[in-house]
Amino acid sequence: MTTSPSNPVAHHTAALTRPPRLWSREEVLAKPSPLPPSPGVYAWYFRQLPWPIDPGDCVTFDGSTLLYVGISPKRPPANGAPPSTQTLASRIRYHYTGNAEGSTLRLTLGCLLAEHLGIQLRRVGSGTRMTFSTGEQRLSAWMSENAFVCWTVNDRPWELEEQLIRTVGLPLNLDQNRHHLFHATLTRLRKEAKKRARSLLVLPG
Repeated sequence: MTTSPSNPVAHHTAALTRPPRLWSREEVLAKPSPLPPSPGVYAWYFRQLPWPIDPGDCVTFDGSTLLYVGISPKRPPANGAPPSTQTLASRIRYHYTGNAEGSTLRLTLGCLLAEHLGIQLRRVGSGTRMTFSTGEQRLSAWMSENAFVCWTVNDRPWELEEQLIRTVGLPLNLDQNRHHLFHATLTRLRKEAKKRARSLLVLPG
């Protein structure tokens, strides 16, 4: 079915579920970067699944499977606090280069890949932050090989995200996604990883 801007939801959904192409870590971190400094929704596709997830309800494209969508910025606070100034460019870069404390995607992937990559969630620095410490480099290397992204610019990305979570199988999304069969498993794995981290010594940050 052909979509057009006259149907904006279908237009943006198609940009993420039937994208013209997917972008790699190397490509989005290049200078100049193709990432727009704009608000919007991004979709993460994976060449190798990070866990034995049933992909039966997932979207696939060019040999990769859509497992997660995210937005930048978040919905503006209802209490009148200043809204986030993050963009697609800043958020996608952080998912590729940051750590589990600031990226729920990296936290999820690290928990699912912990045994495969030989990494472990740990408290670091003052003890209030949790990352995979030096394992973040191994996680970044895995993402470089297996994680690909596409995006669509949208001024109210939280509304599109809600629609996508209702209509597309997204195993790695937790918020608003309790109906997905993988939700309970992922919630348990993340909870266990955090509990284990709290029982271990704090590492240098």
